[in-house]
Amino acid sequence: MLILNRKVNDSIQIDDDIEVKIISIEGDQVKIGIEAPKSIDVFRKEIYLKIQEENEEASNTTADLINLLKSTEKD
Repeated sequence: MLILNRKVNDSIQIDDDIEVKIISIEGDQVKIGIEAPKSIDVFRKEIYLKIQEENEEASNTTADLINLLKSTEKD
């Protein structure tokens, strides 16, 4: 992990088209702004993990449903 110290209004550039800017710092909270192409999804980490969990559950449900359908076709 790369660790950087930044001040308010400082930025971090990722590749040619992603900029992460420190907007403000209040207590233990940092407000950041992210400029990225619309083709790149940007999520808070907890939201990203929840989406992955729900996608995993959905794929398991689909596999279970397919297996159920296959077993009923044989009957």
